[in-house]
Amino acid sequence: MAILERSHGDSAQPALFSRASAELADELELALRLGQIEIRFQPQFACEDGRIVGAEALARWQHPSFGEIGARDLFDAAAKAGMAEELPRHVLSLAIATAGDWPLGLRLSLNVTPKQLLSEGFLARITAELKDSGLDPKLVTLEITEELLLDDLDLAARRLAPLREMGIQIALDDFGAGFCNFDYLKRLPLDALKLDRSMVQGIASDERDLAVLRAIATLAQVLGLDVVAEGIETEEQRRAVVAEGCAYWQGFLGAEPLTREALIELANA
Repeated sequence: MAILERSHGDSAQPALFSRASAELADELELALRLGQIEIRFQPQFACEDGRIVGAEALARWQHPSFGEIGARDLFDAAAKAGMAEELPRHVLSLAIATAGDWPLGLRLSLNVTPKQLLSEGFLARITAELKDSGLDPKLVTLEITEELLLDDLDLAARRLAPLREMGIQIALDDFGAGFCNFDYLKRLPLDALKLDRSMVQGIASDERDLAVLRAIATLAQVLGLDVVAEGIETEEQRRAVVAEGCAYWQGFLGAEPLTREALIELANA
């Protein structure tokens, strides 16, 4: 799931959005300085053998009044507070720094906003941050959403190409939630499709849902793309995505978003 989406289990904070933008801006700026914006990592598992292969970085705000604020509410608040560029930049940098010395071989999946990727300085910035952290670019996956592609597909392809040349993998996130424009699959330097949770919810009980999953998995195989199934909550769903040839899965069946320390402990178990 993208950083801009609500993580499963996140609850909305209606009172949060009735606050004045100026006050929210003040609180977010303070939260950044105090380190209240944290990173949680949701493990991703290999369908082949069940081992942890990496994790998706998700933002959390430990708000002094509202408690833990999940990703979507956090970034909605940032947009209302005029921090739509500053906060994603901070979260990306923090995630890379936090994962810099974790166990060798674990992949880090990062979500990028359209403004981040399409900005002129993004390539130089992420290159420098990876170098400073010691994290191998070949262990990084950038997750992009259809929103990023709607405005200028050619520009998005040009921005992605040098990142992929560095060894960074590219995944099309929330696949199935939007228009599913297959032109994306032809023109973008993709490595994986990440299924939206809506695409897996009914696969254990609805033959049509399962047939759609099977068709996507077959298409991805022909194109040489991995399929990552998100939102796996039951053993029946996990068995279905394994049987249909998905490469990886993540969801509450495996683990909720964890701290770095808890992730490492689980990976080493």
